[in-house]
Amino acid sequence: MSSGHAPTDPALLAALESQRRLRVEDYHRMVAAAVFEEDERLELLEGVIVQMSAQSPRHAIVITRLCDPRFAAVGPDCLRRAQLPLTLEPDSEPEPDVAIVRRGEEGDRHRHPSSALAVFEVASDSLRKDRLAKAVLYAQAGIPEYVIVNLAQECLEVHRDPDPKGRRYRTLATLGGTDRFESASVGGLTFLVADLLA
Repeated sequence: MSSGHAPTDPALLAALESQRRLRVEDYHRMVAAAVFEEDERLELLEGVIVQMSAQSPRHAIVITRLCDPRFAAVGPDCLRRAQLPLTLEPDSEPEPDVAIVRRGEEGDRHRHPSSALAVFEVASDSLRKDRLAKAVLYAQAGIPEYVIVNLAQECLEVHRDPDPKGRRYRTLATLGGTDRFESASVGGLTFLVADLLA
């Protein structure tokens, strides 16, 4: 019989509530000190280091399509960043599958960008995290458009109209295979959902 604490143990709950969460600068110091394995795929979400899911071939091809200018164009004032950090102060640094940022706001040798015009997360195993934790972070950061490419249900979940104080998006539209996605925040970014998910 286990002698471990039950989940309702008040002492355990108190310890969990008082745990120290990391700030972005703490995380950067850990990365610089090579605390993590070089090939570990991690991101910082609300002060917690989270392991990222492994990518299936389908996951990878969707990211490739979203980044391919022949699949979907973005204007010359925008850049696509694939699986690179966004620093959302004070305690989050997610690495979205694709972020579209304004040219000139893409960061530099000392910092990552702190916002984006649109973010895409390709979700299968990560769907719960993308719907809950990531949606909160991106809404709080005021990112105008957050799209979950839901591989399990073959659809896009398009979140718009962020409420940063409420940490949520006010609108959600679900687009199926026959629908066309037209970005509200990135001019000219449009494609058939079926073509993305093919």
